[in-house]
Amino acid sequence: MVPTMSEIQPLVSTDLLKIMEQKLLAIERRNACLENLLNQPEASPADYSRANKELRKLRDSMELINGLRAIQKEIDGLKSLMAECHEDKDMVHMATEELRLAMEEEKRLQNMLLKSLLPKDDADERDCILEVRAGTGGEEASLFAVDIFKMYERYSQKKGWKFEVVDVTESDLRGYKEASAAVSGFGVYGKLKFESGIHRVQRVPLTEKSGRVHTSAVSVAILPQADEVDVQLRNEDLRIDTYRSGGSGGQHANTTNSAVRVTHIPTGMTVSIQDERSQHMNKAKALKVLCAKLYEMERSRIQVTRSKLRSEQIGSGDRSERIRTYNFPQGRVTDHRVGITHHAINDVMQGENLEIFIDALLLQQEMDAIASFSSTQ
Repeated sequence: MVPTMSEIQPLVSTDLLKIMEQKLLAIERRNACLENLLNQPEASPADYSRANKELRKLRDSMELINGLRAIQKEIDGLKSLMAECHEDKDMVHMATEELRLAMEEEKRLQNMLLKSLLPKDDADERDCILEVRAGTGGEEASLFAVDIFKMYERYSQKKGWKFEVVDVTESDLRGYKEASAAVSGFGVYGKLKFESGIHRVQRVPLTEKSGRVHTSAVSVAILPQADEVDVQLRNEDLRIDTYRSGGSGGQHANTTNSAVRVTHIPTGMTVSIQDERSQHMNKAKALKVLCAKLYEMERSRIQVTRSKLRSEQIGSGDRSERIRTYNFPQGRVTDHRVGITHHAINDVMQGENLEIFIDALLLQQEMDAIASFSSTQ
């Protein structure tokens, strides 16, 4: 049976609760300190702005903490009531049921708070680029790449995500040597990131006349989409030199320092503009060109980072580096990272039941985060 997110509850041990309580107290103290700062008339606008910004970040945690404190107060009250009215069976019975419900709510809030304190990957909420590439297995690998690509397309449709094909390179039998798509929607990368790796297929290929089962492999890479880069030029990062423009004739040529050279000190990039007669206009043009160059530099850096991430995820495409096996003769799909096997392979290929593997991997990530959270405190 596949574990669900609610099964995190038994893992909130007494020791973990003690660690978490220390964190909660620290958040409460910080929240009180920030609120006190906002009430200080001598606070500067910058301090006021920073405090407001931090308070907004703490708001969700504080709502949960306040809810937890209220339910804990209610639990203490019910326990006191039961101790005082232990001879009144009806009262004790009623208080016992209310206590049970209150303790369930306490556990729910504790779990929500624990999850809110765990390390987060900022990329989880981003859209992603899906890349599928045929690995070992020749034409059969290319044909399975089509099946895997279509599986994610159907899954995306069922999730209400936008699935936009970016590029496809076909093989001789109209399989996919490589295919990529942009997947957009809330939390797309966080859901699909575990799909990165080698997907192995065991089946009788269409090209196999003797009916022998072949093993092939397909590589999948899931890359978070980078936000558009905004270039911010700081005055201290710029050196602006003016000089007399060269060139032919004209009453302004070589008579005024209208030409402008702008140097971006951190990168050493230089832009010179002299085609306008006004120094002001030349400077504006130079800054515009410099912004464009810096923007393209950052885009290239992101692309290199993506390429590195892609090569790490895709690996060699060898059959041995598998994260999941699709065995068609036995009608099963097995994820080797969490040891889960699902016996309805056709449903999986139609984009159904992928949640079985994804939820289990998310749960494992959560458990690993809890273990790390505990060990580092």
